[in-house]
Amino acid sequence: MSENQAADTARELPDTTTAHNARVWNYWQGGTDNYEVDRQVGDHVAGLIPVIRHIASADRRFLVRAVRHLAEERGIRQFLDIGTGLPALENTHEIAQRVAPSSRIVYVDNDPIVLAYARTRLTSTEEGAAAYIDADAHDPDTILRVAGETLDFGEPVALMLLGILNFVLDDAEARAICHRLLEPLAPGSFLVLTHPTTEPEFGGELQLEAMEFWNAHAKPPVTARGGAEVARYFDGLTLLEPGLVPCSLWRADPGDEPTVVPQLGAVARKP
Repeated sequence: MSENQAADTARELPDTTTAHNARVWNYWQGGTDNYEVDRQVGDHVAGLIPVIRHIASADRRFLVRAVRHLAEERGIRQFLDIGTGLPALENTHEIAQRVAPSSRIVYVDNDPIVLAYARTRLTSTEEGAAAYIDADAHDPDTILRVAGETLDFGEPVALMLLGILNFVLDDAEARAICHRLLEPLAPGSFLVLTHPTTEPEFGGELQLEAMEFWNAHAKPPVTARGGAEVARYFDGLTLLEPGLVPCSLWRADPGDEPTVVPQLGAVARKP
Protein backbone atom coordinates (compact mmCIF):
# COMPACT_ATOMS: atom_id res chain seq x y z
CA MET A 1 0.00 0.00 0.00
CA SER A 2 1.37 3.41 -0.96
CA GLU A 3 1.83 6.22 1.55
CA ASN A 4 -1.06 8.14 -0.02
CA GLN A 5 -3.35 5.08 0.05
CA ALA A 6 -2.50 4.50 3.71
CA ALA A 7 -3.33 8.12 4.50
CA ASP A 8 -6.66 7.86 2.66
CA THR A 9 -7.51 4.63 4.49
CA ALA A 10 -6.68 6.16 7.86
CA ARG A 11 -8.85 9.15 7.08
CA GLU A 12 -11.81 6.94 6.20
CA LEU A 13 -11.66 5.09 9.54
CA PRO A 14 -13.52 6.81 12.39
CA ASP A 15 -11.52 7.88 15.43
CA THR A 16 -13.18 6.01 18.28
CA THR A 17 -10.79 7.38 20.93
CA THR A 18 -11.98 11.00 20.88
CA ALA A 19 -15.57 12.24 21.00
CA HIS A 20 -16.72 13.89 17.79
CA ASN A 21 -19.44 16.49 17.45
CA ALA A 22 -21.51 14.70 14.79
CA ARG A 23 -21.68 11.51 16.84
CA VAL A 24 -22.31 13.23 20.18
CA TRP A 25 -25.06 15.32 18.55
CA ASN A 26 -26.52 12.07 17.23
CA TYR A 27 -26.45 10.65 20.78
CA TRP A 28 -28.20 13.70 22.21
CA GLN A 29 -30.91 13.31 19.56
CA GLY A 30 -31.49 9.70 20.61
CA GLY A 31 -29.56 8.14 17.73
CA THR A 32 -27.35 5.04 17.77
CA ASP A 33 -24.56 6.12 15.40
CA ASN A 34 -22.07 6.86 18.17
CA TYR A 35 -19.41 5.25 20.33
CA GLU A 36 -18.80 4.86 24.05
CA VAL A 37 -16.46 7.86 24.11
CA ASP A 38 -19.18 10.00 22.51
CA ARG A 39 -21.72 8.90 25.10
CA GLN A 40 -19.33 9.55 27.99
CA VAL A 41 -18.55 13.08 26.85
CA GLY A 42 -22.19 13.67 25.93
CA ASP A 43 -23.36 12.65 29.40
CA HIS A 44 -20.77 14.85 31.10
CA VAL A 45 -21.74 17.87 29.00
CA ALA A 46 -25.41 17.16 29.74
CA GLY A 47 -24.54 17.28 33.43
CA LEU A 48 -23.10 20.77 32.97
CA ILE A 49 -25.90 22.02 30.72
CA PRO A 50 -28.97 19.78 31.18
CA VAL A 51 -30.85 21.57 28.38
CA ILE A 52 -28.37 20.28 25.79
CA ARG A 53 -30.67 17.49 24.60
CA HIS A 54 -33.42 20.08 24.13
CA ILE A 55 -30.95 22.14 22.10
CA ALA A 56 -30.19 19.19 19.83
CA SER A 57 -33.87 18.46 19.31
CA ALA A 58 -34.80 22.12 18.87
CA ASP A 59 -32.09 22.64 16.25
CA ARG A 60 -33.37 19.74 14.17
CA ARG A 61 -37.01 20.78 14.50
CA PHE A 62 -36.02 24.31 13.47
CA LEU A 63 -34.47 22.85 10.32
CA VAL A 64 -37.67 20.98 9.53
CA ARG A 65 -39.84 24.08 9.96
CA ALA A 66 -37.48 26.35 8.03
CA VAL A 67 -37.06 24.01 5.05
CA ARG A 68 -40.79 23.33 4.98
CA HIS A 69 -41.56 27.06 4.99
CA LEU A 70 -39.05 27.86 2.25
CA ALA A 71 -40.21 24.99 0.04
CA GLU A 72 -43.95 25.45 0.57
CA GLU A 73 -44.33 29.21 0.87
CA ARG A 74 -41.24 30.70 -0.78
CA GLY A 75 -40.84 28.31 -3.70
CA ILE A 76 -37.22 27.47 -2.93
CA ARG A 77 -36.04 24.44 -4.88
CA GLN A 78 -32.31 24.48 -4.09
CA PHE A 79 -30.60 23.95 -0.72
CA LEU A 80 -26.92 24.09 0.23
CA ASP A 81 -26.66 22.38 3.63
CA ILE A 82 -23.21 22.86 5.21
CA GLY A 83 -22.31 20.84 8.28
CA THR A 84 -24.69 18.02 7.45
CA GLY A 85 -24.11 15.86 10.49
CA LEU A 86 -25.33 12.28 10.69
CA PRO A 87 -28.61 11.55 8.93
CA ALA A 88 -31.69 12.08 11.07
CA LEU A 89 -35.35 11.12 10.73
CA GLU A 90 -36.08 14.30 8.76
CA ASN A 91 -33.32 15.48 6.45
CA THR A 92 -33.24 18.56 4.24
CA HIS A 93 -33.76 16.75 0.94
CA GLU A 94 -36.62 14.64 2.32
CA ILE A 95 -38.51 17.68 3.55
CA ALA A 96 -37.91 19.71 0.40
CA GLN A 97 -38.60 16.87 -2.04
CA ARG A 98 -41.80 15.97 -0.22
CA VAL A 99 -43.03 19.42 -1.25
CA ALA A 100 -41.33 19.52 -4.65
CA PRO A 101 -39.74 16.29 -5.93
CA SER A 102 -37.52 18.27 -8.31
CA SER A 103 -35.69 20.00 -5.45
CA ARG A 104 -31.90 19.86 -5.56
CA ILE A 105 -29.84 19.58 -2.38
CA VAL A 106 -26.10 19.63 -1.78
CA TYR A 107 -24.80 18.41 1.56
CA VAL A 108 -21.35 19.44 2.79
CA ASP A 109 -19.28 17.86 5.54
CA ASN A 110 -15.67 16.85 6.08
CA ASP A 111 -16.11 13.98 8.52
CA PRO A 112 -15.59 10.56 6.85
CA ILE A 113 -18.24 8.77 8.90
CA VAL A 114 -20.82 11.48 8.14
CA LEU A 115 -20.14 11.27 4.42
CA ALA A 116 -20.24 7.47 4.44
CA TYR A 117 -23.64 7.47 6.14
CA ALA A 118 -24.92 10.25 3.89
CA ARG A 119 -24.05 8.43 0.69
CA THR A 120 -25.77 5.23 1.80
CA ARG A 121 -28.83 6.71 3.53
CA LEU A 122 -29.68 9.96 1.78
CA THR A 123 -31.21 9.06 -1.55
CA SER A 124 -32.88 11.57 -3.84
CA THR A 125 -36.01 11.41 -5.91
CA GLU A 126 -35.47 10.72 -9.60
CA GLU A 127 -36.71 14.21 -10.45
CA GLY A 128 -34.36 15.99 -8.07
CA ALA A 129 -30.81 15.61 -6.82
CA ALA A 130 -28.92 15.05 -3.59
CA ALA A 131 -25.15 15.48 -3.80
CA TYR A 132 -22.49 15.24 -1.11
CA ILE A 133 -19.30 17.29 -0.91
CA ASP A 134 -16.27 16.42 1.21
CA ALA A 135 -15.16 19.92 2.15
CA ASP A 136 -14.40 22.11 5.15
CA ALA A 137 -16.48 25.15 6.06
CA HIS A 138 -13.21 27.06 6.30
CA ASP A 139 -12.91 26.68 2.51
CA PRO A 140 -16.02 28.36 1.08
CA ASP A 141 -14.53 28.75 -2.41
CA THR A 142 -14.22 24.98 -2.82
CA ILE A 143 -17.74 24.48 -1.50
CA LEU A 144 -19.16 26.98 -3.99
CA ARG A 145 -17.17 25.60 -6.91
CA VAL A 146 -18.25 21.99 -6.37
CA ALA A 147 -21.82 22.84 -5.31
CA GLY A 148 -22.17 24.79 -8.55
CA GLU A 149 -22.03 21.48 -10.42
CA THR A 150 -25.42 20.56 -8.92
CA LEU A 151 -27.01 23.91 -8.03
CA ASP A 152 -27.79 26.83 -10.33
CA PHE A 153 -26.62 29.96 -8.53
CA GLY A 154 -28.58 32.04 -11.01
CA GLU A 155 -31.71 30.86 -9.18
CA PRO A 156 -32.47 31.28 -5.45
CA VAL A 157 -30.74 28.94 -3.02
CA ALA A 158 -31.31 28.35 0.69
CA LEU A 159 -27.93 28.39 2.43
CA MET A 160 -28.19 26.21 5.55
CA LEU A 161 -25.65 26.94 8.31
CA LEU A 162 -27.08 25.16 11.32
CA GLY A 163 -24.68 24.84 14.22
CA ILE A 164 -21.61 25.16 12.02
CA LEU A 165 -20.13 28.65 12.40
CA ASN A 166 -19.67 27.98 16.12
CA PHE A 167 -16.79 25.72 15.03
CA VAL A 168 -15.05 28.71 13.45
CA LEU A 169 -13.48 30.25 16.52
CA ASP A 170 -12.42 33.60 15.05
CA ASP A 171 -15.36 36.01 14.85
CA ALA A 172 -14.14 37.85 11.76
CA GLU A 173 -13.39 34.62 9.91
CA ALA A 174 -16.83 33.21 10.73
CA ARG A 175 -18.52 36.33 9.34
CA ALA A 176 -16.29 36.28 6.26
CA ILE A 177 -17.18 32.65 5.53
CA CYS A 178 -20.90 33.36 5.85
CA HIS A 179 -20.75 36.41 3.60
CA ARG A 180 -18.54 34.64 1.02
CA LEU A 181 -21.05 31.80 0.77
CA LEU A 182 -23.90 34.27 0.30
CA GLU A 183 -22.07 36.41 -2.25
CA PRO A 184 -22.77 34.42 -5.45
CA LEU A 185 -26.33 33.45 -4.52
CA ALA A 186 -29.13 35.00 -6.54
CA PRO A 187 -31.47 37.65 -5.09
CA GLY A 188 -34.32 35.89 -3.35
CA SER A 189 -31.97 33.38 -1.76
CA PHE A 190 -32.16 32.71 1.97
CA LEU A 191 -29.79 32.22 4.89
CA VAL A 192 -30.95 29.68 7.47
CA LEU A 193 -28.70 29.74 10.53
CA THR A 194 -28.48 28.56 14.13
CA HIS A 195 -25.73 29.32 16.62
CA PRO A 196 -25.19 28.74 20.36
CA THR A 197 -25.38 31.93 22.36
CA THR A 198 -24.00 33.22 25.64
CA GLU A 199 -27.06 35.43 26.25
CA PRO A 200 -27.99 34.93 29.95
CA GLU A 201 -31.71 35.50 29.36
CA PHE A 202 -31.75 32.21 27.45
CA GLY A 203 -29.48 30.32 29.85
CA GLY A 204 -26.40 30.97 27.76
CA GLU A 205 -24.05 31.24 30.74
CA LEU A 206 -24.28 27.45 31.07
CA GLN A 207 -22.56 27.10 27.70
CA LEU A 208 -19.22 28.40 28.95
CA GLU A 209 -18.17 25.62 31.33
CA ALA A 210 -19.67 22.98 29.04
CA MET A 211 -17.73 24.28 26.05
CA GLU A 212 -14.51 24.48 28.07
CA PHE A 213 -14.91 20.79 28.92
CA TRP A 214 -15.81 19.98 25.32
CA ASN A 215 -12.76 21.70 23.91
CA ALA A 216 -10.52 19.71 26.27
CA HIS A 217 -12.08 16.30 25.56
CA ALA A 218 -13.72 16.36 22.12
CA LYS A 219 -13.41 17.76 18.62
CA PRO A 220 -13.71 20.03 16.83
CA PRO A 221 -13.41 22.97 19.27
CA VAL A 222 -16.49 25.15 19.64
CA THR A 223 -17.50 28.62 20.79
CA ALA A 224 -20.70 30.48 21.62
CA ARG A 225 -21.43 34.10 20.72
CA GLY A 226 -23.62 36.92 21.96
CA GLY A 227 -26.81 37.86 20.16
CA ALA A 228 -25.30 41.00 18.61
CA GLU A 229 -22.45 38.97 17.11
CA VAL A 230 -24.80 36.32 15.71
CA ALA A 231 -26.98 39.07 14.24
CA ARG A 232 -24.04 40.28 12.15
CA TYR A 233 -24.26 37.17 9.97
CA PHE A 234 -27.50 38.61 8.66
CA ASP A 235 -26.09 42.02 7.70
CA GLY A 236 -27.68 43.19 4.46
CA LEU A 237 -30.44 40.58 4.61
CA THR A 238 -34.12 40.87 5.52
CA LEU A 239 -35.05 38.77 8.53
CA LEU A 240 -38.30 36.85 8.40
CA GLU A 241 -40.58 37.10 11.41
CA PRO A 242 -40.01 36.53 14.30
CA GLY A 243 -36.40 37.54 13.68
CA LEU A 244 -33.41 36.18 15.61
CA VAL A 245 -34.78 34.16 18.52
CA PRO A 246 -34.08 30.90 20.36
CA CYS A 247 -34.48 28.37 17.55
CA SER A 248 -37.11 26.48 19.53
CA LEU A 249 -39.37 29.56 19.32
CA TRP A 250 -38.95 30.25 15.61
CA ARG A 251 -42.43 29.65 14.15
CA ALA A 252 -43.14 26.84 16.59
CA ASP A 253 -45.85 24.49 15.39
CA PRO A 254 -49.36 24.95 16.85
CA GLY A 255 -49.72 23.10 20.11
CA ASP A 256 -45.99 23.09 20.83
CA GLU A 257 -44.75 24.28 24.20
CA PRO A 258 -41.07 24.58 23.35
CA THR A 259 -38.29 24.89 25.89
CA VAL A 260 -36.34 28.13 25.52
CA VAL A 261 -32.80 27.12 24.53
CA PRO A 262 -29.51 29.07 24.27
CA GLN A 263 -29.33 28.37 20.54
CA LEU A 264 -30.34 31.28 18.36
CA GLY A 265 -31.96 30.76 14.97
CA ALA A 266 -33.26 32.87 12.12
CA VAL A 267 -34.13 32.83 8.43
CA ALA A 268 -33.37 35.86 6.24
CA ARG A 269 -33.84 36.77 2.59
CA LYS A 270 -31.20 38.19 0.31
CA PRO A 271 -32.62 41.26 -1.47
